[in-house]
Amino acid sequence: MNGHQAEGPHEHDRGLSYDLPVLARRRMIRLVAGAGLIPLVGCTSERETSASPSSSPSSSSPSGCAAIPEETAGPFPGDGSNGVNVLKESGVVRSDITRSFGDSAGGTAEGIPLTITLTVVDAASGCDAPKRGAAVYLWHCDRDGAYSLYSEGVTEENYLRGVQETDDAGRVTFRSVFPGCYQGRWPHLHFEVYDSLADATAATSITNTSQLAFPKDVCDTVYATDGYGESVRNLSGLSLESDGIFSDGYDRQLATMTGSAGDGYTATLTVPV
Repeated sequence: MNGHQAEGPHEHDRGLSYDLPVLARRRMIRLVAGAGLIPLVGCTSERETSASPSSSPSSSSPSGCAAIPEETAGPFPGDGSNGVNVLKESGVVRSDITRSFGDSAGGTAEGIPLTITLTVVDAASGCDAPKRGAAVYLWHCDRDGAYSLYSEGVTEENYLRGVQETDDAGRVTFRSVFPGCYQGRWPHLHFEVYDSLADATAATSITNTSQLAFPKDVCDTVYATDGYGESVRNLSGLSLESDGIFSDGYDRQLATMTGSAGDGYTATLTVPV
């Protein structure tokens, strides 16, 4: 366990002190809307119709497509909003994010191979129209729960961060490694959506910020392999329902997974914006 991990959720996502203001705003909007004081613009989702514990209200519209929930970027975005800005560095536009680039220390993140495919679509179209030419900046922690550029021991690395432009189908694909589970947070990754690649590399005009959650069965399988020992203990005290971010609903942020620990996994998610 590295020194950064030992400090727990305060250092990784700053726990309640950092994330609750964002969550409180979302929940307040829902409460006011539920009282009929303001309309919510968006679309119907399983979160509104399911009676499961993971369900919670979401914005709805006749299109039948709900925008991805807005979430905190956390304290380690690397987009210039909290110190270092990797988005303006040459080489950040890449699909393989396992290695550091540029003037970094040149390290490589180890772990079970993970391919991440996000499909960005227009929520107003009912999720039928792909967002061509948009851009996605994606980042997550490494196998040890450390964030490059910020965590002790990897401040000179910039791996597990990258930008891709969406293709004609609205897709971006990143090659990475499965992230570890650190204290206080369910296994996840962060991403920001921009209207264009130019906006992303200028670190300006973010349109959406959200997080992707990984299913428990896949986490259990991955964390049983070599190198993820600390994640087993950290995950044992967590659940999606109790997580500080996903506890108000995660159905639209839970990745669809294929693959195996031996061959690597692919995580896919549709991202309506």
